[in-house]
Amino acid sequence: MKYLAAYLLLVQGGNATPSAADIKSIIESIGAEADEARVNELLSSLEGKGSLDEIIAEGSKKFASVPAGGAAVAASGASAGAVGEAAAEEKEEEAEEESDADMGFGLFD
Repeated sequence: MKYLAAYLLLVQGGNATPSAADIKSIIESIGAEADEARVNELLSSLEGKGSLDEIIAEGSKKFASVPAGGAAVAASGASAGAVGEAAAEEKEEEAEEESDADMGFGLFD
C-alpha cells in the first residue's frame, strides 16, 4: 500500500509517469525500506493501463456493480419487516460484542 501511496503522491505532484527510483526516494524519505521487487510489481501492473484518472474511473465502475450490505437485501424485494428484524438482530449482536470488548478487565480493576 505504501508503494501505491508513493506513486499517487508523485502523480498528484505533477510527475505523470513516476519511475522506480522516484517511488523508492519517496519511501526512503520517511525512513522506510523500499523493496525493489514490490516497486517493479506496481509499475508493471500499471503499465499500459492509461492515465491514473482512467484507472480510477474503471475501478469505480467495478465498485458500482458490487452489492453493499443492507442495500442488497432491500433491493432483493425483502419486506420492510424482514429488514427491520435484521437491523434489530444486528443491534443485538453489536451490544453483545461491546460487552465482551473489555475481555474481563474493567477500567478500575
